[in-house]
Amino acid sequence: MIERVRPNLSVRRQCELLQVSRSGLYYEPEATDPEQLALMRRIDEIHLKCPFYGSRKVSLELRREGRDANRKRIQRLMRLMGVEANAPKPGTSTPHPEHPKYPYLLRGLTVSRVNQVWSTDITYIPMREGFLYLVAVMDWYSRRVLSWRLSNTMDSSFCVDALLEALKRFGTPEIFNTDQGAQFTAESFTKPLRECGIAISMDGKGRCLDNIFVERLWRSLKYEEVYLHAYDNAADARSGIGRYLDFYNLERPHQALGYQTPDAFHRGLTKRVA
Repeated sequence: MIERVRPNLSVRRQCELLQVSRSGLYYEPEATDPEQLALMRRIDEIHLKCPFYGSRKVSLELRREGRDANRKRIQRLMRLMGVEANAPKPGTSTPHPEHPKYPYLLRGLTVSRVNQVWSTDITYIPMREGFLYLVAVMDWYSRRVLSWRLSNTMDSSFCVDALLEALKRFGTPEIFNTDQGAQFTAESFTKPLRECGIAISMDGKGRCLDNIFVERLWRSLKYEEVYLHAYDNAADARSGIGRYLDFYNLERPHQALGYQTPDAFHRGLTKRVA
């Protein structure tokens, strides 16, 4: 997919064109057992259906299906996938110990215009012989996906790349909301927001509605695209996901938008139907 020796096109530019993380290019993943990949995909399906399930209930559901799924194994796989229950916990987990945590700014806020609030999230993308991580930046009011990136590692660089593209193409929001994951609390991610004067908002654990619009995007993407195709590699995944997100933005009607498209709403061509 990437030609490392190409005099007229740098590796950086190739990664930009393919919307993949440059740091992930040099990462050599270990081969993953097909049975484990199938189990991870099933965990992802259960999480989409019941996002409030923790590792205990996920492992119980899998054992009911006759799978080898002791709780410790499921906990390990859920951590690897970046999956956790959207339900209150005994205490709140903390971001990376060296990263600051920002307050939650959306409580009681009415979102009534484009570029008022943006948000982002990461999800797991299964392939035939491996998996990737997908990050997307979304405008809350219009539901438009502003940018996205794929990576085979969970570092912050692909999240930063998606953020910078969204800022370059669509301007600046008033508030940018994320969870407290280390990718989003990292200085490399928060610095561009601060430099643009954007207020940073971060969810608390157990606030299952904070990122509901991106969660709905993941559900639609996976059931309408990802699960229908067993991607062979990252290039196939990028092509399929790119086609779907173009369809999502430009053609797919949304009931909450009066059956208009996110792109039409974002460009102010229609008005929201109450």
